[in-house]
Amino acid sequence: MRDKVERKFYTESGIEVKPFYRPEDIKIDYEKDLGDPGSYPYTRGLYPQMYRTKLWTMRQYGGYGSAEETNKRFKYLLSQGQTGLSVAFDLPTQLGLDSDDPRALGEVGRVGVAVSTLDDMRKLFDGIELARVSTSMTINATAHILLSMYIAVAEEQGADTSRIRGTVQNDILKEYVARNTFIYPPEPSLKLAIDVIEYCAKNIPTYYPISISGYHMREAGATAVQELAYTFYNAYTYVSKTLERGLDIDSFAPRLTFFFVAGPDFFEEVAKFRAARRIWARIMREWFDAKNPKSMMLRFHTQTSGAALTAIEPLNNIVRSTLAALAAILGGTQSLHVNSYDEALSLPTDQSVKLSLRTQQIIAYESGVPRVADPLAGSYYLEWLTNELEERVWRVLEDLKGMSLDDAVRYMIDGIRESAFKAQMEVERGERIIVGVNFMREEGHEERIELLKVDEALERKQIERVRRFKAARDMDKVKEALRRLREAAEEERNLMPYTLEAVKAGATTGEISGVLREVWGEYRKDYIGVMV
Repeated sequence: MRDKVERKFYTESGIEVKPFYRPEDIKIDYEKDLGDPGSYPYTRGLYPQMYRTKLWTMRQYGGYGSAEETNKRFKYLLSQGQTGLSVAFDLPTQLGLDSDDPRALGEVGRVGVAVSTLDDMRKLFDGIELARVSTSMTINATAHILLSMYIAVAEEQGADTSRIRGTVQNDILKEYVARNTFIYPPEPSLKLAIDVIEYCAKNIPTYYPISISGYHMREAGATAVQELAYTFYNAYTYVSKTLERGLDIDSFAPRLTFFFVAGPDFFEEVAKFRAARRIWARIMREWFDAKNPKSMMLRFHTQTSGAALTAIEPLNNIVRSTLAALAAILGGTQSLHVNSYDEALSLPTDQSVKLSLRTQQIIAYESGVPRVADPLAGSYYLEWLTNELEERVWRVLEDLKGMSLDDAVRYMIDGIRESAFKAQMEVERGERIIVGVNFMREEGHEERIELLKVDEALERKQIERVRRFKAARDMDKVKEALRRLREAAEEERNLMPYTLEAVKAGATTGEISGVLREVWGEYRKDYIGVMV
């Protein structure tokens, strides 16, 4: 007998879905709304044959302890078939503090690699040809410094630096919204991010100078709709500010890239990636009058959700990450990191990170999924959900577009806080199932797995190495380079050439950041996360 009250079902973002979908549920003009893969608006993928001709870049995120330890991890992953490097930096490096700074004590090398000096960067890529590898660096407030060190090392290796490949995250706006590794106030920080975009457009046209990131906002609690809307608002801001520098839209837009999460709601995630491509293509054509088709192509890296991983029954995370990886691939990602099953407990071990890489390789070479571009297209449910997500994103975007930067940041912070609270309440009430946590939890049972432990001696060695580096420098050259940097900052010039000059002279991450702290000041949030 049928229930009198039919239960309602929702996606993770709160979109109500019906039991099934029919042709009349979707209104699609094929050429206008979908198009073939490789054709505007790129809903079905950026390239006509997608993975048949080139697989996504398999880019496992890595970094811990010293530059030497991380270098070993990079070489191990490359030997196992990884096709791109991705660098995680420790918290002091992200916040512009040298390893020997008292404020860095206890955090050196803990959540990423410590890079205070040009010598650290040399050791990080020792034996790795930067002319031949694509490197992504997750760094924001100090992006200009780490990119300058990377360029300097590439020059020392004899590489043509105008042709090096890779990405620097450099997305400072989402730091104020969700991630919080900012240093300076928003306006000079935004200016610094645009400096990097402008410098790369003119000097390294093969490089991606920014990875506009919804990942961290989603991990903080945003829904899929908020993830796209907030990311594209930030992108709109970066593009508008770069155009104010006098650059033509098609001179830099083809090298903008994005970073999204692949969460647990399989079909919503596939639909999200398809909707994202269509939205970005229309933003570039309709808002910015881009003419080059490459300017309209949404290129993005995906990482499976870290927030979805559980410390309880961590082996379940293998299944979670595999499904998320498959959603990203079916959604047409260009680059992918699969989280390791132990990452809710520690940095991944060699064994767990290899399994994550093997997950990508099994999907790539054994599943048959890459044989056809956008194989889920035409599903009544998927096409309806793609349209529904797009419509909801446009509504939020239009609200944000009319706000000041400060108001938009507060709007996004409030939206994420509300969504995060709602999701947590759903978990606690059992309305959102997490297997092994609030469903089928085996009390008293604990899975024992090997965890990576960062040797505390590495911190002491790193501190000593930074001190030796500082003692061996020509301080007259360092002081002059820092003086020129300060002068350029005060006069609001592009700081990339002066930062590059400073790192070559021997200035450290902390010293360069220290000069800019003196010029611009530091930024703080109050206890509830509102900027003050």
